[in-house]
Amino acid sequence: MTDTATLESIRNTVEGHDVVLYMKGTPLFPQCGFSSLVSRVLQHMGVEYHSVNVLEDMDVREGIKVYSDWPTIPQLYVKGEFIGGCDIVKEMFETGELKAFFDEKGIEAA
Repeated sequence: MTDTATLESIRNTVEGHDVVLYMKGTPLFPQCGFSSLVSRVLQHMGVEYHSVNVLEDMDVREGIKVYSDWPTIPQLYVKGEFIGGCDIVKEMFETGELKAFFDEKGIEAA
């Protein structure tokens, strides 16, 4: 079970940054293909984002799944809102929906 301190820390991170990506690894050294893909989409779009490497803290790795009620990583948050994982982000990018969503939220994206 995830403790309240971990969930509070996650909430503070999600609410403290416009765009947050919980991923396995880092943008420079992703440790998972799905995390790599989402990171590359954001970089391609020129979106500034804060990344959290869930491999560095098992409490965060499990806690983010509880926080979002979503079982997999990566997880993308925009303005405090959970967007989804790799498949959702990829589909939104391919259809142009992700660019429109960033525009709507006031996030600079190409």
